Amino acid sequence: MSGHGKHTIHSDCIHHGWDNSFKPRITIKPGETVEFETLDASSGQLSKTSTAADLAKLDLGRVNPVTGPVFIDGAQPGDALKVTLLSFKPSGPGGAGWGWTGNIPGFGLLADQFPDAKLHHWHYDASLAPAMYGPGGRVPLKPFTGTIGVAPAAAGLHSIIPPRNVGGNMDVRDIAEGTELLLPVEVAGALFSVGDTHAAQGDGEVCGTAIESSIDVALKFDLVKGANLRMPRYVTPGPVTSHFDKKGYEVTTGIGPDLMQGARMAVSEMIDLLSKRFGYSPIDAYMLCSVCADLRISSIVDVPNWVVSMYFPRIVLE
Repeated sequence: MSGHGKHTIHSDCIHHGWDNSFKPRITIKPGETVEFETLDASSGQLSKTSTAADLAKLDLGRVNPVTGPVFIDGAQPGDALKVTLLSFKPSGPGGAGWGWTGNIPGFGLLADQFPDAKLHHWHYDASLAPAMYGPGGRVPLKPFTGTIGVAPAAAGLHSIIPPRNVGGNMDVRDIAEGTELLLPVEVAGALFSVGDTHAAQGDGEVCGTAIESSIDVALKFDLVKGANLRMPRYVTPGPVTSHFDKKGYEVTTGIGPDLMQGARMAVSEMIDLLSKRFGYSPIDAYMLCSVCADLRISSIVDVPNWVVSMYFPRIVLE
């Protein structure tokens, strides 16, 4: 920990799950900044030499470690914790970035269609250059916090996997640099934690993983007294898809009375397009969609059928 309103909390200060009885690692005042060191979503179970066999053996009880908790002086139930995301930097030697995308058996939107483990490694540099090489594509980077939240009021240990009204594993790719996030406070001090950092992700994270990467993130904390929010809110500092927009999109759809089935169809159709037109194996197409393609609800009023679209950025392919 350092002075002048700036603090550091290291990656050995992690926990798995949400529990309002966890002891704070540090206490800060509103207006102060904390730099968090994070672990990747596997909690270090995977490394640069890992294979799909290692992914298949992943202990899911240790996934999505979060660094914290941090006690914010003066935070009380009914307040909102305002978190401003200041910066992201890869945590590897010399600022080098390494990450992974995996198809974990039994996990993901199309888990029934892709039952086998598959692991892909990514490497990028300290500049967070706008593109990196993946399985046949170049994916523009936009680091963000996959899991970010505060402790719930309900006693006991709660799983880290599902998102909650107090935040958590939201996997919102726009909670990135410059974004201001408001989280409902349910316990004294808020007990804030963050982790599951990603180098890039598409809206939906359809295979269940993004570019999972250990990234150090600097956050500034403020309080909005008596905000009484029911759910998180956030404000972005500008356009959210400019890193993808430059070449347009390939778009597939799923149409029917069930949004989940529509989402599955839109993704399946995009996998088919990428496989037939660009030569991807179906599993690589699925994983690439997870890190750069966006699921959107295009229409939800024309009873009885709804339209879900999948937008795949052409810049990745050109």
